[in-house]
Amino acid sequence: MGILNVTPDSFADGGAHFSLELALSRARQMVEEGADLIDVGGESTRPGSQGVSLQQELDRVIPVIEAICAELPIPVSVDTSKPQVMRDSVAAGAGLINDVMALRQPGALQAARDLGVPVCLMHMLGEPRSMQKQPAYQDVVAEVRGFLEERVNACEEAGIPRENLLLDPGFGFGKNLDHNLRLLKNLCTIADIGLPLLVGISRKSMIGKILDDRPVEGRLFGSLATVTLALERGAAIFRVHDVAATADVLRVSAAVLAVD
Repeated sequence: MGILNVTPDSFADGGAHFSLELALSRARQMVEEGADLIDVGGESTRPGSQGVSLQQELDRVIPVIEAICAELPIPVSVDTSKPQVMRDSVAAGAGLINDVMALRQPGALQAARDLGVPVCLMHMLGEPRSMQKQPAYQDVVAEVRGFLEERVNACEEAGIPRENLLLDPGFGFGKNLDHNLRLLKNLCTIADIGLPLLVGISRKSMIGKILDDRPVEGRLFGSLATVTLALERGAAIFRVHDVAATADVLRVSAAVLAVD
């Protein structure tokens, strides 16, 4: 899953693709590098980020989704928590909803049910503006798993088929370094829920902290290490900035894991 942020303030690439022409060019590049789908987001969810209005988000993502779907033979997901953005994005061609709020916004469950497309449910403790202010857990792995199971149940009760659900443990969303490391080490516990597991660790601050405060542009090799570890522990989809390098790592790792 190639990340396409059409925002001015995302932590790794804010502003880099903040126009239709730049966004479409980046989408083409990611497809050439081996992306299987493109995730379009119009509102940053980095720690401390500020929200944007419904109209701002629509103005950012809808033209990009329409352009990608018209030109490139690849599924598009929309990274949003707003029900109206979900509806308009699917109408524009998006085939997956990627929601960091796990359909907890008012009307989101109903929108996802009505639209009938797959949905990725992510765990987040708190909300983006405050999620990294002393996050605390008794048992982060058990609590993340319990939250995701509860959201799966809520979706099924709302009429969303289980086969339409994916899960994301939410690395970096209301979690400190120790929480993130424990989640990655025990990712199989989340995968055991039995639904496809999406992992997004690409260039995140946990990589920088492990590597002595390495800046964002120097986190590629650390990010690739997490891809191999996550694949071994059951992850199925990898949300990344560096598509070509990740595709190579996944091909080699998958070849090894496929040997009896």
